[in-house]
Amino acid sequence: MYQKKLKVVVIGYGHIGSFAARAVLLAPDMELCGVVATPRSLEKVRQALPQVPVTTDVFALPEKPEAAILAVPTRTVEELAPKLLEAGIHTVDCFDMHGDPFLHLRESLQAAAVKGKVAAIMGSGVDPGVSTIVRALFEIWAPTGMSYVSYGPGMSMGHTVAAKSYDGVKDALSITRPGDPGCHKRDLYLVLQPGADRAAVKSAILADPYFSHDDVRVFFVDDVTPMVDMGHRIHIFRKGGSSGVDNQILTFETTFHNPASTAQVMAASARACTRLAPGAYTMFEVPPIAFLAGDTETLIKRIA
Repeated sequence: MYQKKLKVVVIGYGHIGSFAARAVLLAPDMELCGVVATPRSLEKVRQALPQVPVTTDVFALPEKPEAAILAVPTRTVEELAPKLLEAGIHTVDCFDMHGDPFLHLRESLQAAAVKGKVAAIMGSGVDPGVSTIVRALFEIWAPTGMSYVSYGPGMSMGHTVAAKSYDGVKDALSITRPGDPGCHKRDLYLVLQPGADRAAVKSAILADPYFSHDDVRVFFVDDVTPMVDMGHRIHIFRKGGSSGVDNQILTFETTFHNPASTAQVMAASARACTRLAPGAYTMFEVPPIAFLAGDTETLIKRIA
């Protein structure tokens, strides 16, 4: 059906990266042309994907990828993505810091993407990402009123990775729990390295932008493994007006496996990149049809 498949590389092979590789392998119009992993995980990845080139350097792959799925920590995206874009490789990331950091990243990627004549889709995943599109659809439907988003209970991948990055932290788990509508509450479980100062570690993490705006409870534990559950939940609720008529109630609720869902959306975004003019985009700037496999006429007939 698909004579020319999109050549995709997955960079990073943690929770999201391993599912991203699977999503690409299952896509009818894609080919997994490589995985970029850390030196210590090379052998593990090669055993998991014996037919796929695995390397520590994307530019050492046997063939140049057309698109790269960046399954890497948010704070490494701004350094990595521009290099790939300038080299003419489309990029998809799951950058998950909202507000000014998100806008700053967009500005950085825009220049690199235009230079390389490719496209970048940033913040691709569940939130930001699909839930952003849902919120936009709700505002189309009911332009006046308020939207509220509640998260959890569930594991936050980005917050967990951020907490693990601090000196003195051996392991961590960040759980988002429901609070008042639109407000985030977090339970942060920390396993410390021997001799680490509890107060100093806690103070440093709570000052991080990932945590500084939220209500966070910190617990020091010996092991987070028994508490790990990668399921998550999002509830989006809008009460507003349509055509001047109030009390329109719009609601969207989902429970999902966080890394698997994020990876699937990123694979769809890799496809969408190839259908866009050069530049950097958030997901809700992209036509929904661009994310789906198949030709326009068939998709319109099936879905519209």
